[in-house]
Amino acid sequence: GAKGHALGHANSINVSGAESIFWNPAGMAVKNSGDSYNSSFISITEYFADVDIYGAGIVVPVGENEGQSLGIGLHFVDYGRMDVTTVELQDGTGATFGAHDLSIGISYAQKLTDSFHFGGSVKLIQQKIYDMSAEALAIDLGFLLKTNYLNGLTIGASITNFGRDMQMSGINSETYVDLDPKSEGNNEGIIGNVKLDNWELPLSFKFGFMAPAIKTKNLELLLMSEVQQTNDNKLNIDSGAELSYISNTVKFHMRAGYKDLLLGNNVDSHFTYGTGLTLKTSTGIGIGVDFAQVPFEYLGQTSIIDVKLYF
Repeated sequence: GAKGHALGHANSINVSGAESIFWNPAGMAVKNSGDSYNSSFISITEYFADVDIYGAGIVVPVGENEGQSLGIGLHFVDYGRMDVTTVELQDGTGATFGAHDLSIGISYAQKLTDSFHFGGSVKLIQQKIYDMSAEALAIDLGFLLKTNYLNGLTIGASITNFGRDMQMSGINSETYVDLDPKSEGNNEGIIGNVKLDNWELPLSFKFGFMAPAIKTKNLELLLMSEVQQTNDNKLNIDSGAELSYISNTVKFHMRAGYKDLLLGNNVDSHFTYGTGLTLKTSTGIGIGVDFAQVPFEYLGQTSIIDVKLYF
């Protein structure tokens, strides 16, 4: 989502509504920017190399307890169409193929006390390229603890993509096998399957805090920072700030972040920024738009836009 990217990925604590599905499912049990638990959103990212990223989610309250919410989320990465080539036709055969990543899941969250929120997701992950694909089940878990310290300090944690390894399979790994090439008269056309290597899901653990540096009736400045550990990289820190103007019908946000602090020159992007606007209508329905820019030193800028509905 645009909000999380604008905050330098430090969004596992400052999260609510349908976008919580992708950052910290516990946020579904927190009232969203429309002051309700019902919300939906669509996110579009224009990535570099003609890659497009889409996200969508919806959250509705269930049960009799306040903050008890159920959500469905979809995340799709489209790598576009590419030319099919062979050894003989290295400029292309005239055919094309596609590749994508897909994640679809169901989430549940509950407000266990006035200050403690817990949530989890179960999702199916698929990677596909040409006629090859890999699937795996994974879970996400998270919690948020809102305190009375420092004018409203919130701490929280999330773990994402905890699941089994993935392994590609499909007709492109099939080959003809001669089980006994030294003998004549045997079947030389037995179809075998080349066993490909498996790989781990990108497991991630985040722990962080958020606190208001300024908090008045119409103005709020939130500061947030998170420590992240993944299974394929070093310990990392993401930080962000959000300045908001708040009235009964309008919420306007300016955001900035700095991501991957401890990774230094190993990454191509650190600074992020963006903005957001939420309007509440006389019918009680809220409409929100978030926008973010993530500049890369060598690859250019990526843009993210979200459209949200609170009902």
